[in-house]
Amino acid sequence: MDEAALLAEVTRFIYREARFQDDHDYDSWEALWTDDAIYWIPANGEGENPDEEMSIVYDNRSRIALRIRQLHTGKRHSQTPRSNLRRLVSNIEILAVDGEEIRVTCNALVFESNLRGETLWASRNEFLLRRQGDELKMALKKVILANNHTALYTLSFLI
Repeated sequence: MDEAALLAEVTRFIYREARFQDDHDYDSWEALWTDDAIYWIPANGEGENPDEEMSIVYDNRSRIALRIRQLHTGKRHSQTPRSNLRRLVSNIEILAVDGEEIRVTCNALVFESNLRGETLWASRNEFLLRRQGDELKMALKKVILANNHTALYTLSFLI
């Protein structure tokens, strides 16, 4: 696959993932992950090693599934009613390709509106995508929030 076609495929994948999150379609979002996936939101900086530093979220595949099940219970009161979300994704760039794995980065700006008010969440997202058959899956999503050095009062959805 040539570079332009690969970038187009990766872009479609990232846009689809963003849509699933904005629409609270967490079952479809969960289906985008590999069995050995890691979902990481570091605290206090870029995040070098989640085993040695503080994280806002550091979930393996099992914990991702548990979060989804908890959202389905209707007992996650921080999301009752659900936040209205819209995200803008830009600067999608393929960093490296190694066999079936693709390292990607992009920027995201998430607008959240709920009963508490409106919040903007800015981040740089890093992905390790892995080709499984005819489709891409996320083996890693690392969300580096621009304000992760400050108190985060309302991060109550999957970013």
